[in-house]
Order: sequence, then structure tokens, then C-alpha cells
Amino acid sequence: MMGTLFVVATPIGNLNDFSKRACETLQTCDFILAEDTRQTIKLLNHFKIKNKMVSYHKFNETKKTPQIIDDLKNGKNIALVSDAGTPCISDPGYILVKKARENEIEVIGIPGCSAVITALSIGGVDTSSFTFYGFVPTEKKQQKELFEKIKTSDVKTKVVYESPKRIIKLLEELGKEIPGCVVSVCSELTKIHEKCIYGKISDVIKKIKQDSNANKGEYVILINNSAMDNNTKDISIEALIIDDLVKNNCSIKDAINHVNEENKNISKKEIYNASLRLKQILK
Repeated sequence: MMGTLFVVATPIGNLNDFSKRACETLQTCDFILAEDTRQTIKLLNHFKIKNKMVSYHKFNETKKTPQIIDDLKNGKNIALVSDAGTPCISDPGYILVKKARENEIEVIGIPGCSAVITALSIGGVDTSSFTFYGFVPTEKKQQKELFEKIKTSDVKTKVVYESPKRIIKLLEELGKEIPGCVVSVCSELTKIHEKCIYGKISDVIKKIKQDSNANKGEYVILINNSAMDNNTKDISIEALIIDDLVKNNCSIKDAINHVNEENKNISKKEIYNASLRLKQILK
């Protein structure tokens, strides 16, 4: 009789989110496949789980998968965990699960935390449809291709991951490519310094730059450029200038510059003409 592969979600921060079923699965399986045994041992120790761990990560999964498949065929029950969250979601596991399915080995998910789903549930964006792109590529060409996909997709919300070291740079690049888009930026989910900053991308960048804990934890970024399109249709350029005047307590000249920087989809000539109309109204 063949064994079962259990794909077990683990906490993304708060250990109280670990389910009783997940705990029992790690306790009773024959051994645990861990992305980083140094991380998983903390979880096992906290819940007093004593079981064997085997290192299984993106650098050795191709090599180790055949032996694990043999173990499953020989009746071993094996649990797969990543450092945090649900395995296979921007974490190792896909190769093993695919091979298990191809060999008609039972695969059971033990659900729990996922940074993507947690962020979507609290982000304030349209979740009727969404696309998850994983971590943003660091290579410029690939990043440009990703931005193009995000810009042209009909899907309501696009989701990406980013490291704290690159979050500001990513948002600034995104702001240039999709000016005026609405984003929800989440980090340290379920932890002490949890935050979710929602709004127009230019405003969100300002808030993150002012945050002393901005360098903590990985980020989930929810991007909604359909909201930008609706706003552009419904809000006049004059209203955008007045909004900036009130928000920043600045001169009309500065407000015009801000509106120009944040709305590349509106021509400089249109903004200038709107400012002339506004000056006539304010006389």
C-alpha cells in the first residue's frame, strides 16, 4: 500500500495560527521534508513535536524527489513544509507534488496560512479576480516584461512579493510604469509590526519612506490599475490640482508639478490648461 504526501501549511508569523490537524500530521508522519531544518526545528520544539526532518529545498529538490517518490510507493507517509506559509506558493514542492500525482500517490493538503490570501483578505482591493506573479524579478528586462503584463491584464488585482531591501525601488518603478494606480502594501502579516498601507501609489511610497520598520519582513503588494482608470474618467484635472493643494498645503505651481509627476497618462498641456481654468475660477 502506498503512502500519502501531506502538504502542510505553517504559520507566517504567529504560532497560534498553527492548526491542531497540522500539528498531529507532523507528529505522526514517518518524516518531514523541510525547506530549512533550522527554521522548522523552532516550530517543532514549540509544539513538542519529535520527528525526523529531511532537508528539501529548491537547490536539491530535483535530486531528492525520485527517492522520496520511492519512499511514498513503499508506504511511507511524508509531510512537506516550507519556512512559512503554504508549500508550492513561491516555495519548493511543485516538482514533488507533480511527480506524486503522476505516480497516483495520494496528496493531501493541510490548509493554513498563506501570505497571498491573508493580504487579499485585508487589502481593500477587488478580489473577484486576481493573478499572483510571485517574487518580482531582479533582472531589468524580466521586470519590464512583468510590468507590461500587469498593465495590460484584464484581471482586477495583481499580486507580487518583494523583499524589504527593494520595496521602495519597486514601487517607484511601478509608479513610473502605471502612474496613479491604487496599491495595498502588506508586510509582517500576523506579527507585531504588521501593516497594510492602502492608497494611490505615490501616497503609499511616502508613508513607507516614513516608516521606521519598513525594513522588516517580506512584502505582499496588491496592484489595482483598473481603479486608476475609473478615477481618471470621473475626476477632473482641476479636482486633482485642488486635491494636491489641500493635501500638501503648497502653491498652485507645485500642485501642477505634483499632478504632472503622478499622472503620466495626462499630458502636460492638459494639466496646464486646467490650471489656467482653475486660476480664473479662483480669481
